Amino acid sequence: MNDLEKIIYKHALLNAAKHKGSANPGAVMGSIMSNEPELRSRAKEIGPMSGKIVAQVNALSPEEQKTEMEKLGVEVQEKKSKAKEVGLQELPGTHENIVLRFAPNPSGPLHIGHSRAAVPNAEYVKRHNGKLILRIEDTDPKRVFEPAYEMIPEDLEWLGVKADEIIYQSDRFEIYYDIARQLIEKGAAYMCTCDGAAFKELKDNCKPCPCRDNSVEENLELWEKFDTMDVGEAVLRVKTDINHKNPAIRDWVAMRLADEEHPRLGTKYRIYPMMNFSVSVDDHLMGLTHVLRGKDHLANTEKQKYLYDHMGWDVPEYIHYGRLKMEDIALSTSKAKEGIENGTYSGWDDPRLGTLRAIARRGIQAKTIYDLIIEIGVKMADSAISWKKIYGQNRNFLEPIANRYFFCENPQLITVEGYEDGKVDIERPLHADHMDRGNRHLPFDGSAYLAQADINDGIFRLMDAVNVNIKGEEIIYHSTSFEDARSVKARIIQWVPVEDNVNVKIVMDDASTKTGLGEGALKDLEVGDIVQFERVGFARLDEITDEELIFYFAHK
Repeated sequence: MNDLEKIIYKHALLNAAKHKGSANPGAVMGSIMSNEPELRSRAKEIGPMSGKIVAQVNALSPEEQKTEMEKLGVEVQEKKSKAKEVGLQELPGTHENIVLRFAPNPSGPLHIGHSRAAVPNAEYVKRHNGKLILRIEDTDPKRVFEPAYEMIPEDLEWLGVKADEIIYQSDRFEIYYDIARQLIEKGAAYMCTCDGAAFKELKDNCKPCPCRDNSVEENLELWEKFDTMDVGEAVLRVKTDINHKNPAIRDWVAMRLADEEHPRLGTKYRIYPMMNFSVSVDDHLMGLTHVLRGKDHLANTEKQKYLYDHMGWDVPEYIHYGRLKMEDIALSTSKAKEGIENGTYSGWDDPRLGTLRAIARRGIQAKTIYDLIIEIGVKMADSAISWKKIYGQNRNFLEPIANRYFFCENPQLITVEGYEDGKVDIERPLHADHMDRGNRHLPFDGSAYLAQADINDGIFRLMDAVNVNIKGEEIIYHSTSFEDARSVKARIIQWVPVEDNVNVKIVMDDASTKTGLGEGALKDLEVGDIVQFERVGFARLDEITDEELIFYFAHK
């Protein structure tokens, strides 16, 4: 059963489960068109196939259908009658000596979207004591951002993903050349000198180009001359099915020429492998047992299987997953790079970006991202992730670890008229749920700093200190007890001591800043500590200078 048939089979099983074991071909077709938009162009191909597969599913008993669904990690939600795949489904095929890979392009540091591939691969390897390869796919010199060679492993370490081996495709050109030559000798690949537009017209009409019939000797002769040709003068193509229903799969390009200088290779090579070629070769030679990839790679999987067949290689298990829609998160590496160059962003860790180093700087925990990706799993249906969801999950991790502190933005010095209790030492716990951490000490003698926004007419309680009545510019002592404050429904506001405070700057998630004063206990923090500023939110201490403490805001 190929990948397309598996998708149809899954939708047929789900439809049967909702209709007492009897799937409807029309409903199955509608489900596929609705949930798999990238397959709509193949509707004519899917129609006849779905009829046969529906008949196959309907021939199964309800118990057999249920067993098949369990194998696929799929269930039907009873309340909404919608299919829902739960968590990280089990790997198909062997679980012995599994080898998986995470294969990013070094165009920049990793962002949240990359975790969609990195985390499931790492988790499967962890569960089955397998091997994880980090393969840097740097075979397009125009897309290589040299600092990414160091940034990617750093980002993975933060995410909790440990690779057993790091491989650079730019080190493997001679291997690619050897396989290319073998393909030519087998008659499975040919040198094509056709104009690109002319080839496309022929291909779109299911017609072979004249080069396809060249002899092995003619192709080898052109191959030997390949690196002396001009860019665009020739390519190496892998033979597939010229009548294939998907034109993109017909005789795809395996090798091309490029004159750009490569950061690691310089100008040593001019013949560059295309992604489908280098990936196929490496997946085989590195012993990949399973390949996890987005369903937008379904056509690439089919392309690559032709190369496997030509070479007589075993095909790994392919698992395709749906798109991860990133709502309100800036992920485009090219746009981020452009923004950094023109000064829009301060760097790859600018708080407005969705790079892993940007969210780490803000105090988003690696486990937050890791767990969210595990929860999403590798299902075929598309999923969505937003800042709201990330913050909700992260809050669960920060609540118990973040100690509480006072911060006043745009602080104004006030003196409480009529206060006569002298200097008192007010104690507040660092964390009300973890009293063992001790207390903060806030001295109060009738004067304090308040946030400018909190100075409004009415009765207020300075938290754990006194109750005051604010009338214009007058701030008058009202009472001391919390009971008195509650009886007059006084709003509680925070304050900062006059004697013991520190300058604080908070860089917000939109890169704006809040400046003010924080209580003196903040001086005990170290870079990397995460706090909760009461009534402001969670923040991570990023830098300590002689003048101030600089925090990066996480979320409320």
